Amino acid sequence: MASVGHVIVGLAAGRLWAGPEAKTSRLVGAMMGFSALSLAPDADVIAFVFDIPYADAFGHRGASHSVVFALAVGALVGLLTRLRGGEGALSLAALSAAVVASHPLLDAMTTGGLGVAWAWPWSTERAFLPWRPIPVSPIGAGFVSARGLKVAVTEVAQLAPLWLWALWPRRAR
Repeated sequence: MASVGHVIVGLAAGRLWAGPEAKTSRLVGAMMGFSALSLAPDADVIAFVFDIPYADAFGHRGASHSVVFALAVGALVGLLTRLRGGEGALSLAALSAAVVASHPLLDAMTTGGLGVAWAWPWSTERAFLPWRPIPVSPIGAGFVSARGLKVAVTEVAQLAPLWLWALWPRRAR
């Protein structure tokens, strides 16, 4: 999946978290933070720089695309929120884990690649979901191509309800 679909999930989660009465700065901050979380599993592309094979447990769509990773990120967000004295640490942790987990879920619905390592560290097997309506995105500079644009537009169309809700103007207070 191209980053566009993942960011749409982050935008919607940010709007949900900030709430309908949030100041614009809080809303934008929440949207940016959750968008970063939605992209976090793809930090594994650094593996290509270190010649780690795609199919390796720490290759692309490997360990960082697991349920364990999503839960660990959620727990870390909750812990940091708690240590900073913020309220709602448990619900923020749960939403953060869900947003991170949405990434491999969406990637498992793409038409290419090796699948995702859901069950790492217990298994390095990669899998897809039976329904795969999302075209796989070219990696790296290939994203800035006609095919990459087609994939991005497709994702915006497929996730249009979520995207529109996330960006729909709020009522003035």
